[in-house]
Amino acid sequence: MLLELRGVSLFYNRIQALHEISLEVDQGEVVALIGANGAGKTTTMRAISGLRPIGAGAIHFDGQDISRLRPDKRVIRGLCQSPEGRGIFPGMTVLENLEMGAYTRRDRAGVASDLNRIFELFPRLAERRRQAAGTMSGGEQQMLAVGRALMSKPKLLLLDEPSMGLAPMLIQQIFAIIKEINQQGMTVLVVEQNAQQALKIAHRAYVLETGRIVKSGTGDELLHDPAVKEAYLGVA
Repeated sequence: MLLELRGVSLFYNRIQALHEISLEVDQGEVVALIGANGAGKTTTMRAISGLRPIGAGAIHFDGQDISRLRPDKRVIRGLCQSPEGRGIFPGMTVLENLEMGAYTRRDRAGVASDLNRIFELFPRLAERRRQAAGTMSGGEQQMLAVGRALMSKPKLLLLDEPSMGLAPMLIQQIFAIIKEINQQGMTVLVVEQNAQQALKIAHRAYVLETGRIVKSGTGDELLHDPAVKEAYLGVA
């Protein structure tokens, strides 16, 4: 088990945002967390990455309890997130943003090799490596956010709403890349409102409603589940 949440609850002041969340991610999987706006998906990601302290329960990563570990220490251990809204550095170039992703690394040869790999995955980034990131399109910025996260050489890649605000063609491209990096060995936990695309590539998935896990199964099972289809896929 690479990642395990056991009964995780989280509060914003007196408001409980997560209610005893339990989920697992195995090595080599793509696991999807789907749900409507306000369901607690991003809050779950923030709990995993350490950006929000949990109020109860435990988070285990790679065999260690990281429940109280600082966010930067989690990155060093191999847990890296591409955040909702991309969070790139707009005044820095594409190359500088990617180099920031490798900030905690000291293996120069490995960093150079991974940089070349990112440019192979995202040829558009290679073309615009000297361009200010803030001047690129939304799709290009999303590619950069994923590439920057990959530059930390994570054991688990957290993707928070990677398709948000993108045109349908770009959404398909982003999910094709997620599938490709998984096939190359990367374990991925993806939070996504576009349930259909997420479930198509997910080995397993969880459905989150008002801070609670209400359903789980394989991606294919949930893709064809009548309740999920009606609630999240727009199929009555």
